[in-house]
Amino acid sequence: MSHTKPSQALNGAAQVAPALRRKRLGMLDALLLLAAVATYFFADLYLALATSVLIMIIFALSLDLVQGYCGIETLGHAAFFGSGAYAAGLFALHVSPNPLLGLAAGAVVAAVVGLITGIVVLRVSGLTQIMLTLVCATLLFEAGNIAKSITMGDDGLTGYSIAPVLGMFEFDIYGHTAYLYAFAVLLVVYLFTQLLVNSPFGLTVQGIRENAMRMSLLGVRVGLRRLMLYTIAAAVAGVAGALSAQVNNIVALDTLSFTLSANVLVMLALGGTGRLYGAVLGAVVFMVLSDRIAAIDPTNWLAALGVLLIVVVRFAPDGLIGLVDRVAARLRRSASASASASAPAAAPAATENTQATSTDKEVTP
Repeated sequence: MSHTKPSQALNGAAQVAPALRRKRLGMLDALLLLAAVATYFFADLYLALATSVLIMIIFALSLDLVQGYCGIETLGHAAFFGSGAYAAGLFALHVSPNPLLGLAAGAVVAAVVGLITGIVVLRVSGLTQIMLTLVCATLLFEAGNIAKSITMGDDGLTGYSIAPVLGMFEFDIYGHTAYLYAFAVLLVVYLFTQLLVNSPFGLTVQGIRENAMRMSLLGVRVGLRRLMLYTIAAAVAGVAGALSAQVNNIVALDTLSFTLSANVLVMLALGGTGRLYGAVLGAVVFMVLSDRIAAIDPTNWLAALGVLLIVVVRFAPDGLIGLVDRVAARLRRSASASASASAPAAAPAATENTQATSTDKEVTP
């Protein structure tokens, strides 16, 4: 029978406590939730853009799982987004218009694609791995272009309809149902990814990212864990693609393009990798600025985004969320310094009061 020393128990509790704290929803989560609710009530004219932002947040979260938490470099993440989109569109066209079943179909098909491609991609690393991810996405793009009898090629997959969500909420022309539907799916995905990255499995994967050899010596099956996370991230990207197909009622061939893979990579670079908040913030900034800059200058809007990315990489190499953390830490240090500076000033005053009181007692008859 084994006995645990009190010091060992305290050390174990000290290691578990940070993981439990990371699972809690904080002030930033409340601010993001408030912003999403305010968008619905006060930005009716921009609900279509807001819905696209929510979909891209889900897509960026899936890439953050792969790249930020597992350290897998990829330039072909659109393969999973497009697979999920086409799966949901074909499912609605030939099987059932139920949106929730369509989401499940998109997630399953994308997960299968991730599992098959991951067996090949994860055997290598570095530049070879990046090129293999690009090759897989390019092959799927060409397959979608050639199979016009199934995907309709460049014309895009159309002709399907989506049933009301839960049989009650129909998709309206103003985008209210689409926004609420996308927001509900994002909440589920976000909570799932929060639990995943803070679970023992997620912490193990982060250890693999830091030192795969050490984790292997500890008995962790590194290859299997990486493949599992790659498949899960592919399923999350498939949910984003399926959601896009259902909301827009069309699946374009661009959902498998390199441009989409590059865009989501830029979103993650803007927000910051290895932090789910970074994926959220990066997607919001990229999508909103792209829309506004393109409205102002439809010709040179990409140049403006390029300048923004250069500035962020130069002054905030860990992304906007890292910049927010540094500013918050500096404010906390300033507040603590002010508190510590004011504390000694109060001590002499207390001493003087004490001396005065004692003197009064001596003088009083």
